[in-house]
Amino acid sequence: MNILFIMYDQLRFDYLSCAGHPYLDTPNFDRIAKRGVRFTNAYVQSPICGASRMSFYTGRYCNSHGAQMNGYPLRVGEQTIGDHLRKLDMDCWLLGKTHMRVDAEGMARLGLSRDSVIGARQAECGFDTWVRDDGLHG
Repeated sequence: MNILFIMYDQLRFDYLSCAGHPYLDTPNFDRIAKRGVRFTNAYVQSPICGASRMSFYTGRYCNSHGAQMNGYPLRVGEQTIGDHLRKLDMDCWLLGKTHMRVDAEGMARLGLSRDSVIGARQAECGFDTWVRDDGLHG
């Protein structure tokens, strides 16, 4: 089984032609929406994109996981969707933008190196990283 979760940044709910936008033509995303699940009534935990992503990754409120702004680290040891799906023998890859910052202090306190498998996953929200670009490059 494959799960492809696409998390947009700053995309209004009605900016897809499958959602009825009168001018924007988005045939590729429309095709994906037709084959999968499209949430038409969803809310975010924070208007700050990084904090909202951390809530999705952890299933917790921003005030609980602590990463309330872009650039705030997700604490070492927070269980994420990547950790849970990996227990089901699924690979979990992160591609693109996340605004997650590593909890370097927590990793140093626990002796975790980013060169180890556990350390690398802790540094990347519990995921393996394919390509990561936090919107800083063209």
